Amino acid sequence: MGSGALFLCLGVLLFAVLMIGFSAVKIVPEYERGVVFRLGRLVGARGPGLFFLIPIIERMVRVDQRVITMDVPPQEVITLDNVTIKVNAVLYFMVVDPEKAIVKVMDYIRATMQIAQTTLRSVVGQVELDELLARRESINERLQRIIDEQTEPWGVKVTIVEVKDVELPQGMQRAMAKQAEAEREKRAKIIHADGELAASRMLAEAATVIASEPVTLQLRYLQTLTEIAVEKNSTIIFPLPVDTIKIFMDGLEQARRNGVAPVVRREDVSEQPREHDGQAA
Repeated sequence: MGSGALFLCLGVLLFAVLMIGFSAVKIVPEYERGVVFRLGRLVGARGPGLFFLIPIIERMVRVDQRVITMDVPPQEVITLDNVTIKVNAVLYFMVVDPEKAIVKVMDYIRATMQIAQTTLRSVVGQVELDELLARRESINERLQRIIDEQTEPWGVKVTIVEVKDVELPQGMQRAMAKQAEAEREKRAKIIHADGELAASRMLAEAATVIASEPVTLQLRYLQTLTEIAVEKNSTIIFPLPVDTIKIFMDGLEQARRNGVAPVVRREDVSEQPREHDGQAA
């Protein structure tokens, strides 16, 4: 009976020793570090790989050093020009000093998230809406610099901060659409005016050439007739220039002066209806 109890005690003791020995062996992956405390005092970070701890006296806390991706929830912000918007962002950060991440702050992930939210509201509230939409890169760099400066004492490195989406009110969206439409109409009118100016200059040059050589006008008329005839139109309206009949008008005027052509006076034209009226009566 006594020997059996002795063997049982030895077995329990051996099992406890083995368990304590196994608990002293630690294996840390390449992407983690083990922060070791000895009787409550910080010893340092160990790993990666295999190392041993003093049982009961030393304790280890694992810290992941991979990049953590975190979405910043939508924040309602009033911009510098008094426009209420909702903006969200994405945050990339990692632990570069495991000892500070464990000793200096209770929960470095939650703390970094809170800093990112407050910084996002502060930075966006200091710029106008047009600047937020047009200069997104500079705002991202400013957010990254401010958040990184605040998390540096915790051993956390913020690598990238990107503003993902800017949600505008419906009224502001309609106003911006009208502004863009007006801007497009302005550019279209300017282009049309430039075209009219260039066309007027070319017409002025053409008029100068035609004035120096009147025959070119007749050639242009003939070319126009040729182009119209190609379309096989049944009716052609062709303007007759005054210069074409000027010769005949000059001939009639010369004949009138010589007394050959009859001259119609206004009195004869005005008396003709009266004679007709008398015959009708």
